[in-house]
Amino acid sequence: MPNTDPARKAPGPRRRYPKGEAKRAEILRTALEVLAAEGDRKASLRVIADRVGLTATGLTHYFGTREELFLAVLDERDREATAAAEGVADSLEAVTRTVEHNLGVPGLVRLYVALTASAADPGHPAGPYFARRYQGLHGALRRGIEAMQADGRARTDVGADELARLVIAAIDGLQMQWLVDPEVDMIRAVDGLVTMITSFPSD
Repeated sequence: MPNTDPARKAPGPRRRYPKGEAKRAEILRTALEVLAAEGDRKASLRVIADRVGLTATGLTHYFGTREELFLAVLDERDREATAAAEGVADSLEAVTRTVEHNLGVPGLVRLYVALTASAADPGHPAGPYFARRYQGLHGALRRGIEAMQADGRARTDVGADELARLVIAAIDGLQMQWLVDPEVDMIRAVDGLVTMITSFPSD
C-alpha cells in the first residue's frame, strides 16, 4: 500500500556529483566493452571493477546490483543501436541495421537473451525494462509499418500491429539461433522477412 501521509515524504533521487557521474560513465563504458566481448557469464563484477580501479564492493556504490549494471548496459546498447540506424528509409531498414550492429557484439546479444528469459519470472528486476522495451519497440514498428502500408510499400492483408509483433518475435528467435549456431545467417533471414512484408499476395 502506498504511503499517503503528507508528513512523510518519499526520499528524493540520490544526488550525484560530477566525479561520481564520470566514474559511473567509465564503469558503464567498461562493462559494455567486457560484456560485448565475453557475455554475462564471464563478465563478473570483479573483472569490471578491476578495469576501473575499484573493488567489487566499491563498484556497487555506483550500481547497486549486478542486474542494475547489466540493465544499464542494455540501455546503452539500445542507444548505440538507435544511433547506428539513424537516417534509414523506414523502420524495417532500421531493423536490418540493428541486426548488423548486433553481429559485432555477441556478448551483448547473449546478455539480452539471458535477461529476456529471466524477465519472464514475476518480480525479476529485468521485468520492467523489457516491458518498456517491448512496448516502445512494438509501437515504433507498428507506426513505421502503418506508414509503409499507407504509401503502398507494405502488404495490407495483415495488420501493422501483427506484423510488428512478428518482426520482434523473429529477431529474438534469430538471435537465439545465432548464439547456438554462429553459421545462422541473420541478415539473410531478416532480408527474407522484409521481402515477405513488402511483397503483395497475388489475386
